Amino acid sequence: MAEKDQAKLLAPAGYHLRSDEEEAMSREVKVKQLHHRKYIKCCGCVTALILILAVTLLVLVFTVFWIKDPMIKMNSIKLGAGSAVRSGNNLTLVADVSVKNPNMASFKFSNATTSFTYNDTVIGQARTPPGKVKARRTLRMNVTVEIIPDKLMAVPRPWKDVVSSLAINISSYTRIRGRVKILKIIKKHVDVKMNCSMTVNVTSREIIAQSCKRHHLI
Repeated sequence: MAEKDQAKLLAPAGYHLRSDEEEAMSREVKVKQLHHRKYIKCCGCVTALILILAVTLLVLVFTVFWIKDPMIKMNSIKLGAGSAVRSGNNLTLVADVSVKNPNMASFKFSNATTSFTYNDTVIGQARTPPGKVKARRTLRMNVTVEIIPDKLMAVPRPWKDVVSSLAINISSYTRIRGRVKILKIIKKHVDVKMNCSMTVNVTSREIIAQSCKRHHLI
């Protein structure tokens, strides 16, 4: 009888022991599952952050950091007061040139060169000093070119056009070299060229017709 009573007393203790082990194992499994879920959420957040940064970087590269071509425009060309096409008397041309910078950084350029030709012969040339065009701004400058009539008269058949139409067809060539630098990291050298053809009335000293083409080298 004593052995049976002792067996009965020991049976619940073993049962409680197994229940405690199962409960501990269950808690361990839940903790592992919780850690796994936190790990997945953390990986998801890091992946989403990397994607957001990548998209932001791409947007910046193709918008803010994308270097666009500066543009040159010949606004007007006028003959200087008292200018006349005579031998020994220089003809002054004043060109109103603008440089537009569409970038988010300034455009620095070195000496700009402007030359005028007649029948492929250079009859006048001028240089403008170095300068800087601020971000998304336009810089206007006057370029004064002294055209030597003796060189013009040395060109074959220069006066047939003048006699027939009182006008001279001349061409201009402007070149500006510079660079655009963004955040001291992205830097590109830019070479902007512009060719213009125009008809000048020698009597009224006005530009009758004008056509310009721009070229960019980056």
